[in-house]
Amino acid sequence: MRAILAADPRLIIPVGKTEEHGSHLPLGCDTIIVERLADDLSAEFGILRAPTIEYGVNVTNDTICPGNSAVRRKTLHRFLNDLIGHWEAGGVSEFIILTAHGFEPHQEALSTLYTREATVRMVDVFAVPQPDAGADWVTIPYAELDAALLLYIDATLVSQPTLASVETGEKLYRTIFDRISERVLRRDG
Repeated sequence: MRAILAADPRLIIPVGKTEEHGSHLPLGCDTIIVERLADDLSAEFGILRAPTIEYGVNVTNDTICPGNSAVRRKTLHRFLNDLIGHWEAGGVSEFIILTAHGFEPHQEALSTLYTREATVRMVDVFAVPQPDAGADWVTIPYAELDAALLLYIDATLVSQPTLASVETGEKLYRTIFDRISERVLRRDG
């Protein structure tokens, strides 16, 4: 590990959440998406990848779904601060946090982390723009993004998708992967 960090002192940290998204998707689908992205980006760039943090800050609602679980903003923030402190002391100088959850308290917990000198870059994969509209692309509703991406990652995880397709999921995944690669991970030189 020291040799890898000596060559590239960055660490990818996938942060998911365990929240129900409807009966057609598995519990924790956002976690599955960021894990796959973290694996693929780590392999492509030779960057270390941390174990996945599977719990995030969720929207509270009156619907109780078995398996739904969340932590408070302060809890996620403190937990990641503790981990980042140890990883920074071990030689990491840049943290790339991947999440697929746009809930403001969740993002605040991830984007306000403390380091001594290292940089922290938080990437909400759903904030990456969809591919440009064109004859071969139809913009899909936000509610279908998870289903499309999961159909591409593992179609057996999705039951009865409506507008989503494997092809749409692949195009969306490639766009997200390429934009994170170009804007966050690629180093010139």
